Amino acid sequence: MLDPTHLRSFATVARLLSFTKASEHLGVQQSTVSQHVRKLEATVGRALLVRDTHSVALTPDGETMLNFAGSILDTTERAIAHFRGPRVRGRLRFGLSEDLVLSRLPSILTEFRRRNPLVDLELTVGLGDTLRQLAHNGDLDLVFAKRSDGQTDGIPVWRDRFVWVSGLELPSLGPQDPVPLVCFPPPSSSRAAVIAALEAAGRPWRLACTSGSLSGLHAAALAGLGVVPHAETLVPARLTPVPAKAALPSLPWFEFALSSGGHALDGPGAALAETILSSADRLRSGD
Repeated sequence: MLDPTHLRSFATVARLLSFTKASEHLGVQQSTVSQHVRKLEATVGRALLVRDTHSVALTPDGETMLNFAGSILDTTERAIAHFRGPRVRGRLRFGLSEDLVLSRLPSILTEFRRRNPLVDLELTVGLGDTLRQLAHNGDLDLVFAKRSDGQTDGIPVWRDRFVWVSGLELPSLGPQDPVPLVCFPPPSSSRAAVIAALEAAGRPWRLACTSGSLSGLHAAALAGLGVVPHAETLVPARLTPVPAKAALPSLPWFEFALSSGGHALDGPGAALAETILSSADRLRSGD
């Protein structure tokens, strides 16, 4: 059996690459941390760390064990939280912009549901401005969507920017050619951003495709109908940056943010907001 205490000490050393820092973080003696790691190595019969007086590094077996340790400790913490923690219950009406469906958010929602089985989660997918208006009207409890850079409502999760992407079938686009846009219908922050940028640059443009579905926009772009303004961190593998020779203007930054429409969050909403904020790195990187 793998002792969770030994795993926690090992994982902390592996993350900080220091027995001294790990002991300070865990609030135990350095000799205790060393003993935990030695016992773990004895249990599995493999060296997990290479250490000397100046450095600590993971062995290949240590890299593997770190993945196992993360899963085991997470499962242990979820089990403890399930039986000891407060029982969050109730209905949560959650609004989500469609581009976030392509991120790690679905797996994070699965984890939230597993940890909070008494919460009834109702999901609405749509455009950010529409969702925020629903929250303001009291029809949604929590919204996770894009907001324009400079807006202050809600809690930012991470900062991103719009970039121009297209499929490989896009015809050659010169610096003077009208830009074929593939966009959401109004009210869409990406649509408003690209039209404002093109008009500020004096660049002609035309609407080649309008779709209320992100999958529809992706399909149009892959078919070569036009270019799409897309969140940089969430660009799917089959779409690529538009070549520099097209001389398209730079697009603005924005934020993915949580909003409750100005209403106080209750137990389920507060719990989901905390889960999303703690998972921001996973969402942003897609790992």
